[in-house]
Amino acid sequence: MDFTFDDYENEPEKSTVVNTIKLRNQLGHIFYDKLTYIYLEMPNFSANEAELHTRLAKWLYFIKHLENFDAMPSIFKYDVFAQAFEKAEIANFGEAERESYEMNLKIYRDYKNTADTAFDEGKIQGKLEVAKLAKQMGLPVADIIVLTGLSKLQIDAL
Repeated sequence: MDFTFDDYENEPEKSTVVNTIKLRNQLGHIFYDKLTYIYLEMPNFSANEAELHTRLAKWLYFIKHLENFDAMPSIFKYDVFAQAFEKAEIANFGEAERESYEMNLKIYRDYKNTADTAFDEGKIQGKLEVAKLAKQMGLPVADIIVLTGLSKLQIDAL
């Protein structure tokens, strides 16, 4: 959240950044232990770069200051932050940039799928050729199955 609640009763509550809420029923028992709401009061987070010692602190800093980054700060050396920064850059694209990005991504995925399919088909073709040769050499079908990973039906069809 980019605001804080103003109805807290004591000082520690007023400065809490991460708030964890569990629902309780009318008897005061936790409704369902796995149902938890977590919200962040970002105005309460005031650490600077030198004070970021935990991964949570780094994430909070990243979230709070993301819109002000021109480039990825060096403190975010983990791959997960680089990926998040990349996703944020993509989300910030204009309509023309986003359309171009999505078209290029589609072309890349089509090419990769075509290449992967051709590679897989080449592997199967190679296995069939090995099985055919092994069959001509008189190897037992059980051994050809172990050798190639093909089924008995595929080997019998050769």
